[in-house]
Amino acid sequence: MMKWNIAVIALLLSACSSQSEVSYYQLPPVAAQSNNAQAVHLSAGKQLWIESVTVADFLSGPGIAFQTSDVKYTVAKNNLWGSSLDQQLKQALTDNLSVLLPGRVVSGQLVSGHDADVLRVTVTGFQGRYDGYAIVSGYWMLQSDNKIIRRPFNIEAPLQKDGYDELVYSLANAWHKESVDIANALKN
Repeated sequence: MMKWNIAVIALLLSACSSQSEVSYYQLPPVAAQSNNAQAVHLSAGKQLWIESVTVADFLSGPGIAFQTSDVKYTVAKNNLWGSSLDQQLKQALTDNLSVLLPGRVVSGQLVSGHDADVLRVTVTGFQGRYDGYAIVSGYWMLQSDNKIIRRPFNIEAPLQKDGYDELVYSLANAWHKESVDIANALKN
């Protein structure tokens, strides 16, 4: 009977020690946030409707992606996004462009009855890479008046330290950089 108890205790201890802690991550705000609510009249400028931010299939799950070779990717099982990546990217882009484009209404929802530019973003890469870089890539399309602009982006940001915290901060900074590039294109 004593051997049986020892075996059960050993089994329970080994099961407890083999489970890793699960960590959840959210993209931190990078842009300077405006604390003052401002009334913006739609007649002052067009609305910018961020219709969609879509991510590649391998990025759509809860795990943070990591590229282990030129052709191989893995998705973390214990380092997860706190909410869906496409939602986080759309919210960060909306927040960033709202600050970067004062005088424009930037929204994830269309205000009916008003003329709006429409922005669609496709993210094909948002991962760490085996050589110590954070990768943010894809393209965006802007429909304005009777024209469509399509621009690719590919940002490779070096990681300063190891770890998922550093990776998430680097990815957020790279996403902010792309927001600045989008804002500059919209101003021209």
